[in-house]
Amino acid sequence: MSTSVVVTGLGVAAPNGLGVQDYWAALLSGKSGIGRITRFDPSDYPAKLAGQIPGSVAEDGLPSRLLPQTDRVTRLALVATDWALEDAGIVPADLPEFDMGVVTASAAGGFEFGQGELQALWSKGSQYVSAYQSFAWFYAVNSGQISIRNGMKGPSGVVVSDQAGGLDALAQARRQIRKGTRVIVSGAVDASICPWGWVAQLASGKLSTSEEPNSAYLPFDRDAHGFVPGEGGAIVIAESAASARERGAEIYGELAGYGATIDPRPGSGREPGLRKAIETALADAGAEPGDVDVVFADGAGEPQLDRAEAETLGAVFGPRGVPVTVPKTMTGRLYSGAAPLDLAAAFLSMREGVIPPTVNVDPCPEYQLDLVLGQPRTANVRTALVLARGHGGFNSALVVRAV
Repeated sequence: MSTSVVVTGLGVAAPNGLGVQDYWAALLSGKSGIGRITRFDPSDYPAKLAGQIPGSVAEDGLPSRLLPQTDRVTRLALVATDWALEDAGIVPADLPEFDMGVVTASAAGGFEFGQGELQALWSKGSQYVSAYQSFAWFYAVNSGQISIRNGMKGPSGVVVSDQAGGLDALAQARRQIRKGTRVIVSGAVDASICPWGWVAQLASGKLSTSEEPNSAYLPFDRDAHGFVPGEGGAIVIAESAASARERGAEIYGELAGYGATIDPRPGSGREPGLRKAIETALADAGAEPGDVDVVFADGAGEPQLDRAEAETLGAVFGPRGVPVTVPKTMTGRLYSGAAPLDLAAAFLSMREGVIPPTVNVDPCPEYQLDLVLGQPRTANVRTALVLARGHGGFNSALVVRAV
């Protein structure tokens, strides 16, 4: 029988809330963290809105000696890890160093560090730019800094599959725990609200150019026209159920089932892979569609992708067959950090018996989705499905269950 893997700690850094309680309160009140970019002047760019983490938590929560060695995304990840470990009641120094590992995800983070390196190179007239670009991108968003800071010498790695990466990292964490590692720090935080990072994101052609925060990112809406990026995410402490019970830890829920696929080549005539990912995750969890109490949708905010996701949900669950929510409407899409943040919301929904809402959306009726709109919905949530899709055709689905 496979080892049951559970989540015992959450560290949340979101544009609308820092820490589990602040984030949950923000979701239930419909508080948005989307606004005009303040980390640089966006006046000359076509897209000017983002979900930004307020204040200087990335700097205030760390020793000053670490600040010159890291960039914003790494600092946010380190702070979120501290919060997650505290929430789980784990002091790394109390555990054998090879019993702890780190598996996270990266998508858009690292640009700020790379921009600083490029500026330094330009100031010296260096021609060796491309190597530093590659180095900076991988340096800034990896598990190494978390491992070093916390003395964790178990399995370590970074998954790169765009927005699907956060779920893929959690799946890899589950595999490592089933192989015998006691605790894995997982999830993801992304942050690339800087000029170089912004240009790279604009190149996708998928960013919303609306300057009105309440109407810029509208997944499943009649007027959907792109998405708003954001920074942040969630770091998750995963461990074996036996370890958690031995420690007397509070358990948020189980990582019960996972599925991942790649979409076929565009124009091939084959259907997207999201449905197969969902069905694989359900089968892995030993669950049926009727067991799922809520779906935290990917919610791309693009008509074609929204339609494909809605049709997939209809095919699996039936028309309006399951409550669906997109709390990302309050934060923007956080790349690899988005799905772990949804996972945190799913666990809190289980604990509190409330589904957070999708805000500002007037859904297309032909999608036939039971979207939780405007206000939270009371519900007995025992099983939740979290979905994520990444650029390039990545699809991931994770079933989580109360224990």
